[in-house]
Amino acid sequence: MHCRTGRGLREKEETKMKSTRREVEKRSEIGSVIEELSMMGTVKPGEKHESGYIPTKPFLSVCYFVLQVLDKIGPTMAVLRQDVYQNIKTLELMHESNTSVNSNLVEILKSEAKEGNARKGSSCSKAMVWLTRTLDFTSSLLQALAKDPEKRMEQVVEEAYEVTLKPWHGWISSAAFRVALRLVPESKTFVNILKTEEENYDILKEKMQMLVSLFVPFLEDVHCILRLYNLDKIKST
Repeated sequence: MHCRTGRGLREKEETKMKSTRREVEKRSEIGSVIEELSMMGTVKPGEKHESGYIPTKPFLSVCYFVLQVLDKIGPTMAVLRQDVYQNIKTLELMHESNTSVNSNLVEILKSEAKEGNARKGSSCSKAMVWLTRTLDFTSSLLQALAKDPEKRMEQVVEEAYEVTLKPWHGWISSAAFRVALRLVPESKTFVNILKTEEENYDILKEKMQMLVSLFVPFLEDVHCILRLYNLDKIKST
């Protein structure tokens, strides 16, 4: 009797796990990042944490979402994608070196500022600045598509770039981006790639609007902390 009961429990657990996997597979990247941002508790300086709080692992999970969006735009975003990936890895390695201390990104910024390394080489501070700007870019792009899905993708990407990344890029990076713009997919193609099989455009539009509404206050908090450490004016070399 005990064995049959144990087997029954295992079968229930396996069924539950399969159901969970199916739900995860159905969930779009946008749905996943909405969930991540909804649960993420960033804190501005001067509130519960004197210097602010940004949880490292959830922040990096959101940045991995950006990689997925850039992949969907296509190989034209390869250079930007590689930069994002390298910056994520820089922060991941720092986090793994001391998971308890570095579970708060602000502690990493504080440490590099104290050591005078924030603006040197491939610092975590610089990695965070550029990841934040790419999140700005992604938020701006999704906001524009949610407002006008018929707008040319080339124009959407260019306008998002102009207000988020271009002010901080040198002429080489700007020129490379100009070339990349010629190869972006059509808006309809990009939107269809973002959807899951169960979603229509209206559902996707609602999700994009919800994501942007979460991105805005989250990014405001992050920018506030970057300004506190005088990192907000860093430009590419």
